[in-house]
This record gives sequence, structure tokens and C-alpha cells, in this order.
Amino acid sequence: MVNLTLRQLRYFDALARHGHFGRAAEASAISQPALSVQIRDLEADLGVTLFERGPRGVTLTAFGAAFKDRARDILRAVDELGDLARASQGYLSGRLRLGVIPTVAPYLLPSLVRRIAGHYPGLDLDIRETITPRLLDEIQDGRLDAAIVALPVSEPALTERPLFDEAFVLVRAEADGNLPIPAPEDLPRMRLLLLEEGHCFRDQALSFCSMQPVRPRMGLDGSSLSTLVQMVGAGLGVTLIPDMAVPVETRSAPVSIGRFPAPQPSRTVGMVWRKTSPLADQLAGLSDVIASAD
Repeated sequence: MVNLTLRQLRYFDALARHGHFGRAAEASAISQPALSVQIRDLEADLGVTLFERGPRGVTLTAFGAAFKDRARDILRAVDELGDLARASQGYLSGRLRLGVIPTVAPYLLPSLVRRIAGHYPGLDLDIRETITPRLLDEIQDGRLDAAIVALPVSEPALTERPLFDEAFVLVRAEADGNLPIPAPEDLPRMRLLLLEEGHCFRDQALSFCSMQPVRPRMGLDGSSLSTLVQMVGAGLGVTLIPDMAVPVETRSAPVSIGRFPAPQPSRTVGMVWRKTSPLADQLAGLSDVIASAD
């Protein structure tokens, strides 16, 4: 009988995710030699090699890839046992792992954290900021409890709860502030600056302009809304940003803001979590708290 430990499975999972002993050890808060020993012991117990070692990192063997899926199922189930105990208390407390997309996090989190702390004094928020596809993967893997993203995400395994709707505004050079607001179909001819691929806000902007998805163009795609606004200020084109970003991103750039006539481009920001989460009722309550913010 093979005697595996949860510690070994967590170290295996960290190495499978990072593909590098040093980074996996850092993420696991242990030394690299200690992690290596745990992985060697796990492979010895199984009698099978899990990783192919290379000069730049490791890759999963065929068996390792199959083992990874089973290991993650076990780790998620163990985490949900803890969530089940927390859910029995009837209120949220302890650690809550919340993901937020980059086009929301810098603008919503300061007020959101204060509001959540006021309603849930025993809650320890662990915030993760990254793009929507990664957040959804991490929710379904059990690495996140919930995430704030643009809806819909259309994942059958997830519950979606709308929080608020938000308009997009046009950002253009300060000298163009008195010009008429262009029609959506004219924006591409004005050198529309977009976020790089992977950001849902990029897709929403393309949809508003009735543009087909395009490959990144040299010098015209940015990694953040801040970068896009600064590019506009430098005279490289125009961009769209969500209304909540205006006070932060336009205060240090020579740009002007224009609002489109109805129907305005907009997005729905919402919260998602696993339908099977033991904390589903508590997360629904949390979403109500967030949605009721002024």
C-alpha cells in the first residue's frame, strides 16, 4: 500500500504548476532541497517518475500528468472539508481567496476591502489579481473561492451574480477634447489602443467597435489601462476605459474624456464561484454586500 501525505501532494502540485524547483519551493515557503526530497520520496513511494528534470526546469511525465488531475481533485476535496466546517458557522470568517480582474482591482479594491472588513470582521481576504481565464481555472481547481470578473463567463460549473453595470468612456488627446464624439465604427481609423490579448476588456472594446479580433499590433497594445492612457497622452491614438478608472488614470496624463450617447458601451461586473462550494450561501451573501455599495 502506498502511503501518500497531503504535504507531498501539495508540493507536487506546486512543482507541477511552476515547472521549477526554486519557484515551487518559494511558493510553498520551504527550501528547495526540502522540496526536492519530498518529490523524490513521493516518486519512490509510487515507484514511478513524475517529472522529467531538465537544466531549465521540470516537465510532467505522462504518468505525472494523469497523477496531477487526481492529486488536485484530492486537494480540492480536502479544502472543501474545511469550507464545510466554516459554512456550518453560518457566517464568513477565516481566509477567503478572492480573485479580481486587472481592469477592476485597482479602482474597486480600496473601498471594497473596507466595506468587507466592516461586514465581516473575522474575514482574512487573500486577493489574487490576474486575467479572467486564469481566475476561472483557479476557481475550478479550488485555488480560489470566488472572483470578480466581467459577465457572462458562461461556465456551467460556476454561479454568476451581477454586481453592477459600468459604462466605458473615450480617452483621447487633450487637444481633441472639444471635437464631436466619434461613431464606434470610426474608432479603428483613429488608432484604437487596446489591452493585450487575454484581457476581457479588449474583447468588449472590439465588440463595441464591431471589429474582428486582431493580432497584437506593434506599439498599439498595452498591458494595463494606465499604459493605454499614457500612450493616448503621448499622441499615439485613442482608447476606451471603464468609468471607475477615470479618476485614477487620467490625473497625470494630458488627455480628455468623452462619453458616448445612448446606447453607451458598458459591461456587467459580477462575482462567480463554484456551484458545489460549501460556502455558496455565504458567497451569495458577500455578493449582496458588494452589490449594495454606494
